Amino acid sequence: MKQLRKLLQLGENTKMAIDTLREHKTRSALTVLGVVIAVVVLLLVFAIMYGVDSDMRAYLEDFGTDTLFIFKFEPGIHIGRLSQEERMRKPLTLEEGEALAEDCPDVKAVNVQVEPWSFTPGPPTFLPTARYEGKEVFNIDFSGATPNYPEVQNAKMAYGRFFTDAENYHRQDVTVLGYDLADTLFPAQDALGKEVQVGGMNFRVIGVLEKRKGVFLRDSSADKEVIIPYLTYRKHRPQDLENFITALAYPGRKSEAEDEITGVLRRLRQVPYDAKNNFGISSAEAIATQFRQIMSSVALLTMAIASVGLMVGGVGVMNIMLMSVTERTHEIGIRKAIGARRTDVIRQFLVEAVVLTGAGGVLGVICALSLVFIANIALPKIPAAVPIWAIGVAVAAAMSVGLFFGLYPAVKASRLDPVEALRYE
Repeated sequence: MKQLRKLLQLGENTKMAIDTLREHKTRSALTVLGVVIAVVVLLLVFAIMYGVDSDMRAYLEDFGTDTLFIFKFEPGIHIGRLSQEERMRKPLTLEEGEALAEDCPDVKAVNVQVEPWSFTPGPPTFLPTARYEGKEVFNIDFSGATPNYPEVQNAKMAYGRFFTDAENYHRQDVTVLGYDLADTLFPAQDALGKEVQVGGMNFRVIGVLEKRKGVFLRDSSADKEVIIPYLTYRKHRPQDLENFITALAYPGRKSEAEDEITGVLRRLRQVPYDAKNNFGISSAEAIATQFRQIMSSVALLTMAIASVGLMVGGVGVMNIMLMSVTERTHEIGIRKAIGARRTDVIRQFLVEAVVLTGAGGVLGVICALSLVFIANIALPKIPAAVPIWAIGVAVAAAMSVGLFFGLYPAVKASRLDPVEALRYE
């Protein structure tokens, strides 16, 4: 019975709080403006981070959970911050990749790629561009790969085929294109048999890869690939020495394969026993974890900034509640004169403050969801999604602000002397 009475009283206080909001629409809107802005900012940042994180995980997991990435520095999203020592390391070689395939029993297959990378200061000397009958696509991913690329990289063919060992050995000018690149150069037509020009070199298209998962990262290069046989690439561009090795471990043997790869490469690259590796090994899972750590730091910074908006909104709520206490002093006196306890008055004003900021939180959620919806239509290449838990956190934070900053006005109202309050005009 007591619980029912409390629920009825809470419902009555909520109704009174809503009526107060209706009576002072403009004042209430201005009061919670800071809360609305803070919630919108918080949810927009969460939406972008959540969308990009999900997109990146889908993109990396598309390579497979047993895939290891090997380069002369630690693979990841810190490539722009390489030290001079890392830049000057000798590159990996095709022979080292072949040695990994032969000497590592837990490695199923190894793919070696060479690209026109350069880590020397100054502008790049070669910017690959794909051309076909007046159409051009800039910033493509041009590389030479060994024929087992599809197996190791978990790449599937949309149509056509991948090049063979014979085509690689005989240095044939053939190529496999990424899906988006083929769709751009050959809209509404079959790309097979056509010739694509890259850097003045012509290559006959023999296959097109399926789209990679993910939107944000895929758009940068993964579906704008021009892959030619490894030895064909070396024939045309012998000056490019930067190799990237991808190793596919047997299912459930990734850790063992990584240990074996480390041992073989340290021996081949003559790394002293007490020196650190002059190469790096990572996986899709490790890169995703590193990315998530960075995003978490950004999230904490954003929450700190958004909390300032909530504080501003909270101060506004306290100010408006103090004004409300002054305006309703006579009403408070009447309630206390007919038997209302201090806790009843406190509860009434706290509910009013929570409803006020809660309304601001709900309004902020609606605005944020609308902006995310518009962004997904206008900028489909930047994924954004608001998780349900983020909505709950945003509304709860807004209501907590009302609870905290409404406490002082509520206590002040409860301490009013009923006789003095009844005399107040």
